[in-house]
Amino acid sequence: MGQEQQPGRRTVLGAAAVLGAAGTGAVALGGGTAQAAERSSVRTDGRGRGHRGLPTPAVVAHRGASGYRPEHTLGSYQLALDMGADIIEQDLVPTKDGHLVCRHENDITATTDVADHPEFASRRTTKTVDGKKLTGWFTEDFTLKELKTLRAKERIPQQRQHNTLYNGRWEVPSFAEVLEWAEKQGRRRGRPVWLHIETKHPTYFRKLGLALEKPLAKLLRRYGRHKAHAPNFLQSFEPSSIQQLSRLVDCPLVVLLSGPTSRPWDFVEAGDPRTVADLVEPEGLKWISGFAQGIGPTLDLIIPRKPDGSLGEETTLVRDAHARKLVLHPYTMRNENTFLPADFRVGDDPNAYGDAFGAFKRYFATGIDGLFSDNCDTALLAAADFRGDR
Repeated sequence: MGQEQQPGRRTVLGAAAVLGAAGTGAVALGGGTAQAAERSSVRTDGRGRGHRGLPTPAVVAHRGASGYRPEHTLGSYQLALDMGADIIEQDLVPTKDGHLVCRHENDITATTDVADHPEFASRRTTKTVDGKKLTGWFTEDFTLKELKTLRAKERIPQQRQHNTLYNGRWEVPSFAEVLEWAEKQGRRRGRPVWLHIETKHPTYFRKLGLALEKPLAKLLRRYGRHKAHAPNFLQSFEPSSIQQLSRLVDCPLVVLLSGPTSRPWDFVEAGDPRTVADLVEPEGLKWISGFAQGIGPTLDLIIPRKPDGSLGEETTLVRDAHARKLVLHPYTMRNENTFLPADFRVGDDPNAYGDAFGAFKRYFATGIDGLFSDNCDTALLAAADFRGDR
């Protein structure tokens, strides 16, 4: 997709916008097919139209402003909001007593100071999560009260030493606290705070009796964020989690997609042989569009990297997804050389910033509807340049 298909500056989607304008509220629960059909009109064409007035391309703050603050903290979320991020992401995992908290993983060894708490030393254990053997401390072994005695820290201090300045400053936030924060900030600003909410390892937690979907839906209902015109997206790497959520809430749903040879873990558990490569084919996208309104593919599914790490030729995924009226929010752009395609790296320092603006321009030119970024200030400038706003 070339520049001639560049998206408009601020446009709205079909049915969701109509619902919001008309004030009709949520579609009645229980009509799965009808709900999917109504919400599937989140796109009205294949040219990158945004959802309910969101700019296109929209900037999603990946775990908050995680390029500058420890991820999934109120400090990271607040900075992302202050920078002007269009949407802010939360990853959800449960506690032992069933509360949802914001962590990228249930393994909190690298993102909290739990190892410095002798009272929790005995809880260090080895588990297999989605087929991977991990040793550390896990949220499902702590109550919310216990987790609140911990403090968050930078996950990748080797790459982001400057973020370690903020180690210990913030707690692990519960999702209920984040919703309250979003409501407060929305009232202050006179506009809603958009959220992009992910269910992590849903099959794994379901087996532990800690299913994520119903507690999430309950919290969204409490804050009126379960409706078709609510200012949030729900996302998961497991399509079955999104299918469950489609029966519980009416807000837009996004299926996340990893590398082409990978299989969603719920597929592995169910014996479904399909891979991500199958899901990004037209038939797979048609299947997804029956219960979801968008996809969140890794950027390599849109522009694969060559063996030398530079960007290759664009795939047809954007065109094919838009043909099914699916929004695309790919992940993740970061400014550091080590994360950038080889042709946008500058110098030999892997932790130095490369030509992130050049990479953003290349990705935006594909017609994607938004992009996850650790550095939302950079992404916002790049998006404004692309739209011609500056």
